Amino acid sequence: MSDVAAIENFVKQYKNLKTEIAKVIVGQDEVVNQILISIFSGGHSLLIGVPGLAKTLMVNTIAQALGLDFKRIQFTPDLMPSDILGSEILDEDRHFKFIKGPIFANIILADEINRTPPKTQAALLEAMQERAVTVAGHHYKLELPYFVLATQNPIEQEGTYPLPEAQLDRFMFAINLDYPSFEEEVQVVKATTNDAPSKVNALFTAKQIVEFQHLIRRIPVADNVIEYAVTMVGKTRPHSDAADDLVNTYLDWGAGPRASQNLILAAKTHAAIHGKFSPDIENVQAVAHGILRHRIIKNYKAEAEGVSEETIIRSLF
Repeated sequence: MSDVAAIENFVKQYKNLKTEIAKVIVGQDEVVNQILISIFSGGHSLLIGVPGLAKTLMVNTIAQALGLDFKRIQFTPDLMPSDILGSEILDEDRHFKFIKGPIFANIILADEINRTPPKTQAALLEAMQERAVTVAGHHYKLELPYFVLATQNPIEQEGTYPLPEAQLDRFMFAINLDYPSFEEEVQVVKATTNDAPSKVNALFTAKQIVEFQHLIRRIPVADNVIEYAVTMVGKTRPHSDAADDLVNTYLDWGAGPRASQNLILAAKTHAAIHGKFSPDIENVQAVAHGILRHRIIKNYKAEAEGVSEETIIRSLF
């Protein structure tokens, strides 16, 4: 099959996937889009929202519709790296045997990742970056596709361990999850207080998803679009030649080169799901908020004056 026909097939499959997910998840269209763009781009996502917004249900539903293995890890202050990665035990023949931890799945929901100490947070790092883990000197490859969705609770910050910037940078998207609208909440209550279970069908296989990830990477991008993305990221760096007054006044730190890579990859996927064979500047702008939001560090002046990341990112366009 040619890449053009493959993209047309991808558009059709993507629409069916959204319909399947909508059987269980009411609204949250933009959130679902960003999670799926992240998966098909081969990235990871950080979901920021208050409790009770169906984050776990959403990830579980997406995993089912994609036909992928799903595991949830609840992060707590006493969670140890071995609780995530697995550990070696002595079996009945007195040989060491490796028992795999929950990290060995296609989709991992790292629930409330900021509740656990840095040592345990760091256990995810190798898995996210290398798609492999090292335990007791042995190297174990993780099955592809591999996707980490971490959640952070924006309230109750007492007793939490904020993710360091270097670790935040590993996430392709930071996605803000808002309360549903009145109509959506009415639908949610109707759907979840009756006795009719919603069955989600698996529409993909792991192999197909990996093939689509390779297809996305093969999509050509015009030089001016790449230059636009790199320029946009360069503008976030205070006191650089490209930075404007807003950035110099309100930011302490800007985004690194990984942001430029992620902007182009996500723009390719965004273009593909809309049936385009190459991304343009509008596709880059469409994914910019989710990709830059967690990579720019505001200063105290921005906090005091209530200047949001969204305002700063919009000024970069």
